[in-house]
Amino acid sequence: MIANRGRTFLADFRDFILRGNVIDLAVAVVIGGAFNGIVNSLVGDIITPAILSPAIKAAGVDKLADLSISGIKYGLFLSSVINFLVIAFCLFLVIRSFEAIKQKLIRQQELQDAENAASEAEKVDKAIIAQENLTKAIETLTEVINQKS
Repeated sequence: MIANRGRTFLADFRDFILRGNVIDLAVAVVIGGAFNGIVNSLVGDIITPAILSPAIKAAGVDKLADLSISGIKYGLFLSSVINFLVIAFCLFLVIRSFEAIKQKLIRQQELQDAENAASEAEKVDKAIIAQENLTKAIETLTEVINQKS
């Protein structure tokens, strides 16, 4: 009975791990870690020196992290705020791009659906016209036969 429970537990664990959303989450965490390194470099190596260079030089320090007053390291806080803003801006741009692509694909699908509906309506109209012509021909033929009788 214990061995059966172990197999069930392992089977449940395997099913959990192989679920699509768990794999997606794992990929997101790994990519997020890599993205974190890129953003930290962007903030620490490019944005901070470009924007805050005069303030850092006026404060007489080499790095933003060295800014402090009475032991309060507000430079680290400023660095974290800038890091957050850059990450938020990058995510905003990525999400905005995906939404634009998504809307474009939706519009294309709607146009394609409208074209398909129009062609279906056209096919139906042609069938109705053909049926009406056939009915008229039969009626005419019936009249001719009745006149000859």
